[in-house]
Amino acid sequence: MRPEPRKILIDCDPGVDDGVALLWALAEPEALEVVAITALGGNVPLAKTTRNAALMRMLAGRSGVPVHRGAARPLVRAAVQAEEFHGPEGLGDLDTGGDPGPIAPEPAAQAICRLVRASAGTLTLVAMGPLTNLAEAVRLDPGIVPLVREVIVMGGARSEGGNITASAEYNIYADPEAAAEVLAATWPVSLIGLDATHTVRSDEARTAAIAALPTARAQAMASLLAFTNRIEREHGAVDGGPLHDPCTIACALDERLFQWAPADIQVETQGELARGHTAVEMRPSRIGHSRHRWAVTADAPAIFARLTAAAGRP
Repeated sequence: MRPEPRKILIDCDPGVDDGVALLWALAEPEALEVVAITALGGNVPLAKTTRNAALMRMLAGRSGVPVHRGAARPLVRAAVQAEEFHGPEGLGDLDTGGDPGPIAPEPAAQAICRLVRASAGTLTLVAMGPLTNLAEAVRLDPGIVPLVREVIVMGGARSEGGNITASAEYNIYADPEAAAEVLAATWPVSLIGLDATHTVRSDEARTAAIAALPTARAQAMASLLAFTNRIEREHGAVDGGPLHDPCTIACALDERLFQWAPADIQVETQGELARGHTAVEMRPSRIGHSRHRWAVTADAPAIFARLTAAAGRP
C-alpha cells in the first residue's frame, strides 16, 4: 500500500532557486501534498514574490494550490533584496507577464496558523526565504508550535562561511530577529545551510540534461538554472550555481539525501558585522536540547537525479 503524501506548506520569496523548488515540489503529488504557498518580500519585493509563486503554480498546472501574501519587510529592519542574483523580476530570464491566477485573501501568517491546526501534527513547514512569516505566525498563535511535524529551513552558514557577510547567509541575514525566534521555538528544525547547498551545483551537464526534456516544467527549470549559472560565473564560480532552496524539497522527499548532525543553533542579531551569523554548536557536551539538526553535506548526484525525473513529468 502506497504511503500517504507528506503534507507541506512552502514559505518562499521567489527568487530563481525558489522557482525551481516550487516546480519540483508541485511535480511530486504522490510524495508531497502542497497545502499552500506563502510568499514574503525577500529576493525581490513582495508584489513580485507573490506573483512569481503564483506563476510557478500555474506553470506547474496546480491552480488549486492557494498562494497567500505575507510579510513585505522584516520584523524590525529595512528590507534587503537580491535582484543582482535573481534579476529585476526575480525569475531570471523567464517571462513573468502571464496570468498568475488568484491570490488568496487570507494573510500568510493567519493561513499558516489555520493550516497547522487543521493538520494536527502532520504538516511540515518548508521555508526557503527569510523567516518573517513563520515568526509572525508564532507571535499570532504560539500554540501552533507543538502541532508542527517539522520545520525545514534553507538558511545559515558554518564551515563554508556566508554569502552576504563573512559568516551570514542571505535568508538569515535578511531577518535575523525572525530567524532567532523560529529557532528558539520548541518545534523540530532541520537547517540546510551553505555547507550542504554549495555541494549541490547545477553544472553544465546537469542543466543540459534538464533542458533536453520536452516538458514546459523542464524548460522553465532549465532557464532558471542557466540564469543562475551565468550569474555565478560572473561572480567567479566555475562549477555551476548552488541549488540552495530546492534542497528543502529534497529533504522533504527523503532526508537520507543529507548527512545530519544534532546541533544547537542560535542566530546573532546584534552588530552589523555579526548580524545573521548562525552559531552551530555540534559538540555533544554543549548541546542543550534535541530540537535542531544541521545538514553537514548532501548527495548531489541523487538530488539531481530526482529533480531531473520530476522535471520530465508533463
